[in-house]
Amino acid sequence: MRIRVLLACALLGVVVAQPAEATSGAKGGPAQVRFSTFNASLNRSAAGQLVSDLSTPDNAQARKVAEVIQRDRPDVLLINEFDYVPDNKAADLFRTNYLKHGQNGAKPIDYPYAFTAPVNTGVPSGLDFNRNGSTTDPDDAYGFGFFPGQYGMLVLSKFPIDRKDVRTFQNFKWKDMPGALLPDDPATPAKGDWYSPQVLDVFRLSSKSHWDLPLKINRQTVHFLVSHPTPPAFDGAEDRNGTRNNDEIRLWADYITGKAGYLYDDKGKRGGLERGAKFVIAGDNNSDPIDGDSVPGAIQQLLNSHRVIDLKPSSKGAVEAAQTQGGANLTQKGNPRYDTGDFNDNAPGNLRVDYVLPSYGLIPLHSEVFWPVAGSPLARLNDTSDHHLVGLSLLVLGW
Repeated sequence: MRIRVLLACALLGVVVAQPAEATSGAKGGPAQVRFSTFNASLNRSAAGQLVSDLSTPDNAQARKVAEVIQRDRPDVLLINEFDYVPDNKAADLFRTNYLKHGQNGAKPIDYPYAFTAPVNTGVPSGLDFNRNGSTTDPDDAYGFGFFPGQYGMLVLSKFPIDRKDVRTFQNFKWKDMPGALLPDDPATPAKGDWYSPQVLDVFRLSSKSHWDLPLKINRQTVHFLVSHPTPPAFDGAEDRNGTRNNDEIRLWADYITGKAGYLYDDKGKRGGLERGAKFVIAGDNNSDPIDGDSVPGAIQQLLNSHRVIDLKPSSKGAVEAAQTQGGANLTQKGNPRYDTGDFNDNAPGNLRVDYVLPSYGLIPLHSEVFWPVAGSPLARLNDTSDHHLVGLSLLVLGW
């Protein structure tokens, strides 16, 4: 009877209140699964430095990151800003030297499955993307970065990843998105002309990459859709980063709603997610629904999708931080309880930029932002990154 009630709730999009602790169900039956995303700032300033730092179990930052993960205990986790190193080398070191060892009383956690892949950050284009007369700036890479793989992504999972059906969209060109919001040169009467035709012929939409990772959870396939759109800042009146951020978010919005016939992945397969497929979208989208510098309506492309459930994860720590830090936080229009990023107090202030969004057909149970209040013993973890982990527990039915 309980399963029938939960199934009805899933079909209607009703949120069922449950404890945060996630557990995996028996094989073939319902599984309570926790999905989390964490921009952990484990990027480094030079290639090879992350491997060096993770080669021993005593890097202070990595220990803090591991403890946050061990406290949250996700079954499936996206880590943003984890430098890409081939053959899962950095991922293996992080699992072995940090996650498998309890940090400050937290229980160890094991992820038998890991996925990482090349990203666009730091990959030289040979062209002058920012139009400053040089072709070798970090801004001239396909995604901002000082070396290939900087600010990469890592997915860790307790469930198998169906690698034969993984789709990546690192090389999809921005100009191939119909109605792309291309940046405009304000000094000319033409529209969408900041980038020359030569640049647009090679310019990739994804600043890192977009990955569709099919997870085998009992008898179900749940697609983990992950990305890390560029911040809508660090540009000029042309808003080249803001417009790119908007269309990076749009890629997933089109992908899940049957509007992605134009899209091709890195293997040449076209189109989006099949109708009725279950998914969880996760990542640092660098876009707040109300405040900040993103194009108006950018993140609403996902939040307002008829296929997506938004539980609006929150924390008391975010409310406290907005009050005590002041600055731009005092004039923002959005509710600070939903903030996930702890940014410059003068501008933009704290924002909601990190998301875990399940599809209808999955049963959401509980979600929150890991942002302890100042009086908590865990408040010492608040400076681990300028982002806070966002977690969501849900029920995956076994048929």
